[in-house]
Amino acid sequence: MFNMYNRRYTGSKYKLMEWIRTLITDNCEGKTFFDVFAGTGVVTEYMINDYEKYIINDFLYSNEVIYKGFLLQEEYDMDKLIKIVGTYNKTNKTKLKDNYVSTNFGDKYFNKYDAKLIGKIREELETSISKKEINSKEYYILLSSLLFSIDKIANTCGHYDAYRKIDNIESKFKYELILPKQLKEKQKIEIYREDSNSLAKKIKADIAFIDPPYNSRQYSRFYHVLENITKWEKPELYGTALKPKEENMSEYCKTSAPKAFKDLIDSLNVKYVVVTYNNTYNSKSLSSKNKITLEEIKSILDEKGETKVFDKPYKFFNAGKTELKNHKEYVFITKVEK
Repeated sequence: MFNMYNRRYTGSKYKLMEWIRTLITDNCEGKTFFDVFAGTGVVTEYMINDYEKYIINDFLYSNEVIYKGFLLQEEYDMDKLIKIVGTYNKTNKTKLKDNYVSTNFGDKYFNKYDAKLIGKIREELETSISKKEINSKEYYILLSSLLFSIDKIANTCGHYDAYRKIDNIESKFKYELILPKQLKEKQKIEIYREDSNSLAKKIKADIAFIDPPYNSRQYSRFYHVLENITKWEKPELYGTALKPKEENMSEYCKTSAPKAFKDLIDSLNVKYVVVTYNNTYNSKSLSSKNKITLEEIKSILDEKGETKVFDKPYKFFNAGKTELKNHKEYVFITKVEK
């Protein structure tokens, strides 16, 4: 079964979480944890035993579904889900008809026959929920499981900005379930898919954890295949990478990032602000370079309250050929002044 950290995802903090969690618990107090740019959700998952209430947000449709699959506290029948998954895994993929996934992504991001089965599963999930053969929690578990199963075998370098140009892609797809999380009786979770700056104006919490995009690589474009399969609107696709028209383009990946970051920090109604960032300023790749400087972050946070800065050497995730020496991850912790 998949856990939340079983994903290839640019900027994932999973391997740094022991360090980050210690910094947060040593320097912050409170009962409510607001994961502002949650990404894979691994930060909230790692901190899941520390607080009474969690607020988790990301603007990608696929991430919202994954949060609901793992964290939404509603009833589900695991025996039923195991049976459904098992039935699909016994399917003879070579006898399936073409569908949206196989026509567009077959022999590119996936083996042709794997793509046929992926498309069949995705279509039938919509039928099952509409016929009330599964409830909403079971739907989110099954759809999340499909996304994780896809990501495990995709013919990519870790994201979907391009597929690997190889012949005879191996058929490796297996439909595997995620392992949903059970919260304690008094714990609560709220799940959002909103613009972070807009949501910040509506949320009150004790601790805000902020891990914003660092560079010009738009997450909605990096993970367009997963977004496309999640939304299931079957749009027309363009270019070699087979992307739909642009949507969900983040200001944090543009030159306007410092302005957006200041607006976010000014809008937060919290006791502590925790920001993680890194130093990719010397990257040879223009798309990898930071959009906000460490000095700008510190200056903006200092206006909010007393700020401590921690750093740790860390080899950053890199699906390309860019080499970056002396790379560090930074954690800024601000105690907000009333």
